[in-house]
Amino acid sequence: MINFINPSKIFKWIEKLLNFINSIFFIILIVGLTFALIISPPDYLQGDSVRIMYVHVPSAWISLASFTCIALLSILTFLFKVKNLNLISKSIAPIGLLFTILAIVTGSLWGKPTWGTWWAWDARLTSMIVLLLFYIFFILSQKMIKNEDRANKISGLIAIIGIINIPIIKYSVDWWSTLHQPKSINLLSGSSSIHSSMLLPLSLMLLVLLLYCALIFLMKYKTEIIRIKRKNIKRL
Repeated sequence: MINFINPSKIFKWIEKLLNFINSIFFIILIVGLTFALIISPPDYLQGDSVRIMYVHVPSAWISLASFTCIALLSILTFLFKVKNLNLISKSIAPIGLLFTILAIVTGSLWGKPTWGTWWAWDARLTSMIVLLLFYIFFILSQKMIKNEDRANKISGLIAIIGIINIPIIKYSVDWWSTLHQPKSINLLSGSSSIHSSMLLPLSLMLLVLLLYCALIFLMKYKTEIIRIKRKNIKRL
């Protein structure tokens, strides 16, 4: 595994993956948008405003999954001292920050016609703001602390502490009374209260955003590898 994630070993695969994703991305994007904006029906209560779901829900999933990955990678780094895992964490962090902001913004846009207000300080929304702050602290610690080893340790601690917020976000609609609707999809049981006419566009848009995440991650990871190589050359 250590050899597989070694930057010198994986660098040659990045360009191939980038080319492959670029070759299919726009086709899937067009199909996803067609289903989300044209083919899928309006909701019988929310009307066309429900189409915000096709961006909001995948964005929220990606923001949670990204931070979970960062926290797990940080734990592995502390346990096994695999420094290259820090490169992966640093490459995932901008993705998580972007989609956390997107989830909050689209949630506000969806909340106005649904709840009659742009924002409400309920458990789900407040915990998402806390997640946003953890992302910001993680990235700032990498940027502001000059000593790289210290920056990695502090950012790792931030991620490990921040993982406590993930189950709070996930189960907040079950634990507290909140304006936010209960979960519509249970990934563990495979059950869903969303009609198939809306579930298919949601799945397609999730695929689109995941491909976009892959593009961002690979480009960022490639940049980090180049930075490390240049740093090592200067030391020589």
